[in-house]
Amino acid sequence: MNTEPILIVAGEPKSIFFEIFFKALDVKRFNSPIILICSKKLLKLQLNKVQLKKKIKLLDPRNLTLYKLNNDCINLINVDIRSTNKKKISPNKYIEKCFKIAFQILRSKITTKFINGPISKKSFLNKKYLGMTEYISEQFTSKKTAMLIYNRILSVSPITTHLPLKNVVKNINKKTIQEKIFLINEFYKNKLGIKPRIAVLGLNPHCESIDKFNEDEKILKPIIKRLIKKKYNISGPHSADTIFLKNNRKKYDVVVGMYHDQVLTPIKTLYEFDAINITLGLPFIRISPDHGPNVNMIGKNTSSPLSLINAITFLDKN
Repeated sequence: MNTEPILIVAGEPKSIFFEIFFKALDVKRFNSPIILICSKKLLKLQLNKVQLKKKIKLLDPRNLTLYKLNNDCINLINVDIRSTNKKKISPNKYIEKCFKIAFQILRSKITTKFINGPISKKSFLNKKYLGMTEYISEQFTSKKTAMLIYNRILSVSPITTHLPLKNVVKNINKKTIQEKIFLINEFYKNKLGIKPRIAVLGLNPHCESIDKFNEDEKILKPIIKRLIKKKYNISGPHSADTIFLKNNRKKYDVVVGMYHDQVLTPIKTLYEFDAINITLGLPFIRISPDHGPNVNMIGKNTSSPLSLINAITFLDKN
């Protein structure tokens, strides 16, 4: 194999993934060969639905280095959606099988570029993990990770991910904040070649609190001061209600928030699907396009491939 491939797990058997995948291949030509992990039967069914003729090249995951790959065809690692007794397996078992193959390839270091398609977290994770970031991190014993919603103009990162609001405060601490900001800073320096301008948001409205213990004063300010001394280009805590105004947000590359919706709501409002979810802290780059299975949109040909195109393009260039 001459170029490091991009590994993609298609995800949910019932989702809009195949529609946006076909659109992405049609819109743009990528240099890195793409290896898709999914059911051949499902793939052919979806190709027939959109009347697309595309050659499929079946790959043995144990011998990937022997292949000369390009994107003139679909490079496929087939995962049977039926068990040995020909009974259809559950969607969760099927997805688990796809991830197992992907993780084996990533551990072999044939590639460090990984995308997973949409997953129904409620069904697949079954309340065992907060999200896919945590699920994948555990498989590689990566304890220090961060979620970065990346856009070339402005990115965001929540300190806590898919936590209920009532649990956010007790998970805000100096150690976690410093670890995540370190990962963000290193990613921008090492992968993108820039020293990022980082804004940290306060937890409380206007960074104020009537309580004796104000997290913004007692936790955030000391951490920010410490990181400034370490030559980080960082400031805060900033009030979350004004940071995303045009003249404010243009001063920064990354806005770090304390909880999920504090930063994901404004970034999706500003850029919609023009963003990708990158997990920092893994021994490879894992990206998830910024959309879910969207079962209600299947077959309507209205799904935007922009986030998947951005995900593949990012890995194609880095």
